[in-house]
Amino acid sequence: MNANSNARQDRIVVVDDDARIRDLLRRYLTQEGFEVLLAEDAKALNRLLTRETIDLIVLDLMLPGEDGLSICRRLRAAADTTPIIMLTAKVEDVDRIVGLEVGADDYLPKPFNPRELLARIHAVLRRRPAPEAPGAPAKDPQVVTFGPFEFDLSLRRLTRNGEQITLTTGEFSMLKALVRHPRQPLSRDKLAQLARGREFEPFDRSLDVQISRLRKMLEPDPSNPRYIQTVWGVGYVFVPGDNA
Repeated sequence: MNANSNARQDRIVVVDDDARIRDLLRRYLTQEGFEVLLAEDAKALNRLLTRETIDLIVLDLMLPGEDGLSICRRLRAAADTTPIIMLTAKVEDVDRIVGLEVGADDYLPKPFNPRELLARIHAVLRRRPAPEAPGAPAKDPQVVTFGPFEFDLSLRRLTRNGEQITLTTGEFSMLKALVRHPRQPLSRDKLAQLARGREFEPFDRSLDVQISRLRKMLEPDPSNPRYIQTVWGVGYVFVPGDNA
């Protein structure tokens, strides 16, 4: 990534107890134009979060003391929406699913190619709303209303009866993809392209996990969804009701 000399570099924290991995990713990501900070455990990460503005966290699942799942769950409970890419053991499919359930934006199984991690980082960071230049004219609001919910795409804000609901970067991107195609069934491959900028991988349940998280936020009865419905053999469809 070629960083603009007038713009702050995106700042990434790599949290891993393996010094070799920390050093490898620090050198590689620095060469790609990122500012890279390192933490070996939850305590070191907490210290960084209290004094630095962080754009993305690369978080190993297996850490001494507080593990990656617990860290992710704690940050999301505190309404911290900093994007998180979880590093997981290749064989532990359950851990990947649980990581997404507690709010991780993406995951990558170990061992991995640093280029694949770089692609995931770019994809996650692209989902962020673009900052507006000082003094720029206000954009027309992009607001979708359904039931008691109001979803402002330009402000990246979801509210229920006026009360804001915190969305992670991944949840925002998935909901945005759905609401921009109301009543249009979207395949998993299409949703992956729209929300993540990459093809859907067979046997990858992460997309379904994010759909499940959204349903828990939006649906009166997640087992009988009203807004995000399953289209068997195809994927999912957003049904806004009478408000959109």
